[in-house]
Amino acid sequence: QVQLVESGGGLVQPGGSLRLSCAASGSIFSIYAMGWYRQAPGKQRELVAAITSGGSTNYADSVKGRFTISRDNAKNTVYLQMNSLKPEDTAVYLCNADLKPRGGFRRDYWGQGTQVTVSS
Repeated sequence: QVQLVESGGGLVQPGGSLRLSCAASGSIFSIYAMGWYRQAPGKQRELVAAITSGGSTNYADSVKGRFTISRDNAKNTVYLQMNSLKPEDTAVYLCNADLKPRGGFRRDYWGQGTQVTVSS
């Protein structure tokens, strides 16, 4: 059984910072891309940032220069450092991993989500 567990969300003032973490656990053969999505009330889920196993990154235009995605392959963990946060960054942030479990098929896995609220 593969699980993705996020942590690090919370309430922060505009201009503040948060760091999200997502650890993949279970019987994993290989992890390919990992990423963070977000979904605000009444809006579609959108890609925030993604990183390949080789370290190539991709960001939404709205977060470029403010957010940094990184990963520790030895720990099966992906991070999202969020700086200069804005109220419009408020959303549930979901971790995603494209991975192949041992004895299973490669597919997308999702975490349960962590709430990020940016408000004064």
